[in-house]
Amino acid sequence: MPVNATTTLGGTASNVTVGRIAHGLMMMTWTPNPVPDEQCFESIKAGVDALPPGAKMVLNSGEFYAQDWGTANLELLSRFYAKYPEYADKTFLSVKGGMKNGGPDASFENLSASIDNIQRVLGSVKKVDLFEPARVDHRVPIEKQMEYLVALKNEGKFGHIGLSECSAETLRRAHTVHPVTAAEIEVSPWSYEENQKKVIETARELGISVMAYSPLGKGFLTGQIKSRADLAEGDARAHMTRFAEENLDHNFAIVNALTAVAERLGYTPAQLSLAWVAHLGTHVIPLPGSSKASRTLENLQAGDIKLSEDDLAEVNKIINSHEVKGDRYFGKSDEEMHLWG
Repeated sequence: MPVNATTTLGGTASNVTVGRIAHGLMMMTWTPNPVPDEQCFESIKAGVDALPPGAKMVLNSGEFYAQDWGTANLELLSRFYAKYPEYADKTFLSVKGGMKNGGPDASFENLSASIDNIQRVLGSVKKVDLFEPARVDHRVPIEKQMEYLVALKNEGKFGHIGLSECSAETLRRAHTVHPVTAAEIEVSPWSYEENQKKVIETARELGISVMAYSPLGKGFLTGQIKSRADLAEGDARAHMTRFAEENLDHNFAIVNALTAVAERLGYTPAQLSLAWVAHLGTHVIPLPGSSKASRTLENLQAGDIKLSEDDLAEVNKIINSHEVKGDRYFGKSDEEMHLWG
């Protein structure tokens, strides 16, 4: 089923038209049982093929998207582009890197080695469109990090510069050095706090896209995870406090409330969540993950949903009245995880 909604990217990619909903690839390989190639390929192709002519699908990958922090996700993409080279120009590929020994390393040497490694694994068919340091390195001033990224961009190693898990202040400072195309942050009906609001507003002011990852609450807001038994052995979410046994029942109340609204409007709870994120601004691009073609298409259809002011007010009331128990990761605050740098 074709979809119609598109938007344009920010910064130096303001002439690039993309689908209203992006496609995250992490869980194709960062899982105890990686998804078969052909299933992943069909999921990617279905999304690209559903877009209007001239619109690219944003694909989001990472140098370390594997349970062993290896390059399995990029290897998967390399096989995809080798088999379907005609899809290289139909996709806008964003890749996170710049990590070393489990943390950010924004030295010029590491950033250069990271993008070189990404492109080496990816192969010659597709070039990285957007490179993002996966986290802000607090040891290196953001202005210096941007100078390094600009130098690498000018060497032709990638097309555009992005940031990930940055604060609004960092985004603004970075943008004074060179236009930032996108800021990738977590945004969903259960992750919409002050930091997210500030980044979204700053990005709107500066003409920067926001790649809103985990817009479905790492799958929880789809309603498919009702108990710990629904998480496969080795699933990283089992270690996240929001999925802890003592928090699941409490947190499922927001899913029930959103599901009731979605059913009344004729959508799935996932589609309602994605539409709500998209309504935060034309520059906000929901970034759900999917490894099934049917799910990819369901997600994309959410980009065409027009929520009324009353619908939005109802969803906002649910968000404001349902406290989420647990933090975004593993029992540590954003500050302790060195997020929002």
